[in-house]
Amino acid sequence: MSKIIFSTKEIKMLQNNPNVQSVSERAITYTDAFKNRFIDEYLAGKLPKQIFIENGFDMSIIGMKRIEQAAYRWKKAYDKNGLIGLTDSRKTASGRPLKRELTPSEVIKRQQARIKLLEGQVELLKKLEVTERRLVIASKGLSTSKVYQLIDETIEKNQFIRMTKYFCDLLEVSRSGYYSYLRSSTLRKARERSDLDAKEVIVKAFNRRGYKKGSRSIKMIMENEFNLIFSRKKIQRIMRKYGIVCPHRKANPYKKMAKATKEHRVVPNKLNRAFKQGVPGKVLLTDITYLPYNGNCMAYLSAVKDASTNELLAYHVSDRITLDIVTQTIKKLVKNKKIILHPEALIHSDQGSHYTSPKYQELLKSYGLDQSMSRRGNCWDNAPQESFFGHLKDEVDYQSCETFEELKAKITHYMVYYNNYRYQWNLKKMTPIQYRNHLLSA
Repeated sequence: MSKIIFSTKEIKMLQNNPNVQSVSERAITYTDAFKNRFIDEYLAGKLPKQIFIENGFDMSIIGMKRIEQAAYRWKKAYDKNGLIGLTDSRKTASGRPLKRELTPSEVIKRQQARIKLLEGQVELLKKLEVTERRLVIASKGLSTSKVYQLIDETIEKNQFIRMTKYFCDLLEVSRSGYYSYLRSSTLRKARERSDLDAKEVIVKAFNRRGYKKGSRSIKMIMENEFNLIFSRKKIQRIMRKYGIVCPHRKANPYKKMAKATKEHRVVPNKLNRAFKQGVPGKVLLTDITYLPYNGNCMAYLSAVKDASTNELLAYHVSDRITLDIVTQTIKKLVKNKKIILHPEALIHSDQGSHYTSPKYQELLKSYGLDQSMSRRGNCWDNAPQESFFGHLKDEVDYQSCETFEELKAKITHYMVYYNNYRYQWNLKKMTPIQYRNHLLSA
């Protein structure tokens, strides 16, 4: 105990400090919370004098000797009993031993105090054991920075103020690295704010005109419509970080249509995958796809695509997969006055029964269109058209349509969007219409 005697004025000043539990002329009783905080900061490298000053104690009043004695006493108690050693137990175990026998009421009070202390110790140990298991399980597979974040959240949530070193050793990470992580929290917050701002713009581009897109499409939309330039890697990082998922194409669950009868004639593969010839209206690709909707209903889409510009030139949606679906598509193609077909225009398809039909082949001849077919069972020979159907099924929520008319309206809306607003990486970041005009002007 220090020899300093506090005056009435000094006692009042000390009592106003929230870290003081009680004060007499010669002694100060500190709160358990302050002792816990002192040990934590002392183990982190701070000097006792600095800790006392930062917590509102006047050195001229309490003196350096009292600080040194308190630091020595608390450190010794912590090393011996850990968390529990810093708890003030003088009310239950202090003073000289009594020579007289205790009264029954005094015995009961002491036993109750001891039980309460033991219950607190057991509860604390149980809490610590559960926390240890949770930390070890949660830290598996995490990066070091994520482990530091886990330790910080655990200490703050459970009030384990003096257990930094213990948790760092438990999870096999550096304690100095953990404190560096805490010091860099300002930079992390600034980076997080920057990422959130980027995410907001990316989500707008992702949902632009009602269709979800991948990183390439997002980059082109941001450059062409928002006048913002983000690298693709940054867009992909933000998408991964915030779970912005582009729809992925699923495998076609339907079997291929039955092959033609003997009267149907297969045409050779004249195109031979020479899709990009740089001439609009010359290489035309066509195919049919299934569009299930409203649970058990089925629709079918036939489309003709310009292989050089990726522009959708004609399409027809039907609730029946008869020969009319392809003949109507060709008639729409020829009647569209906005489309200028090349004199050597060639229409390429697979070997489906619709395309090997004599009526379909006669119709093409009547319009002066040459014909080519993919090799048997080789989807790569008509890959751009298959790719278009894949993108359409990824981006159009056709299965939620309740009526055939609603489905047709959605397909029409997508065709306008695809030709006029959907930028494509392999078209010099232009839309199909823009690229067609670019080729014509060149």
